[in-house]
Amino acid sequence: MTRRAVLLVAAVLAAVPPAAAQAKTAAPAFDSSRAWEHLRQLVAIGPRPAGSDALAGARAYIERQLTASGVAFTEQAWDDKTPYGAVRMVNVVATIPGARRERLVFSGHYDTKIFRAFRFVGANDGGSSAAFLIELARVLKGRRNPWTIEILFLDGEEAACENWTDCGTPEAPDNTYGSRHYVDAAKRAGTLGDIKANILVDMVADRDLRVLREENSTRWLTDAIWDAAQGLGYARYFAEASTPIEDDHMPFLAAGVPSVDLIDLDYAPWHTAGDTLDAVSARSMQIVGDALLAALPAIEARVGR
Repeated sequence: MTRRAVLLVAAVLAAVPPAAAQAKTAAPAFDSSRAWEHLRQLVAIGPRPAGSDALAGARAYIERQLTASGVAFTEQAWDDKTPYGAVRMVNVVATIPGARRERLVFSGHYDTKIFRAFRFVGANDGGSSAAFLIELARVLKGRRNPWTIEILFLDGEEAACENWTDCGTPEAPDNTYGSRHYVDAAKRAGTLGDIKANILVDMVADRDLRVLREENSTRWLTDAIWDAAQGLGYARYFAEASTPIEDDHMPFLAAGVPSVDLIDLDYAPWHTAGDTLDAVSARSMQIVGDALLAALPAIEARVGR
């Protein structure tokens, strides 16, 4: 080999970053062990209904974890009318800047339903979505995102009354307080059009995970996630059967924002004292996390058209 060839090979090798350096630039993977620890910490706080000191403690925990991941956040606070009087509610809005200011929203509620007859800690219903989003924020912070990412922790998803439709009116239902307030605030601020899609996660830790296609959800968003899940070999967890579910995605859909609801409502301990850590699984959160991240490039490409 000539001296010139040796120098050329050396220059090429110098231009290629070592494996360790390349690994540092790769986006982190969803880690369900981290999500599980967040879930464990939230459940340990106990029942966390809207307006309670316990929910304030959960919010403080969420915000500490966002800070540790280097994710900036703001609190969106307001007083809302409920069948039991005014309640102070707070959405937590975490923002990960992207190449463009328009944003993709990943949302989920962090409150638990109030029950007076038994102790409800909401491991799956309220806990899993919050824990999942904390971990998702860490993962997406380490990714190069073409769109700004918003991680939205919603307050007041649960009805104050016993059942979803027992109280309230069609104009002011007794549920989805946080998502309705967020959408209304975006309308007033003139930023609603910047939201290209909303992906809602709710009850994603059932040990026997089986997510159905939610019939109100935007079809192409649903298809993107189900296609990604099938590609990962997760078809058994993302069923082709469908069902309509009213959830925090409904105010977004009503405002014209493409939205999908990922929820496994076929969960025997739902709204019972049995919704504890024993009924949920880190593996289920891993499956949903893997599928969602695998679908993200297709979602980004679609909204960019």
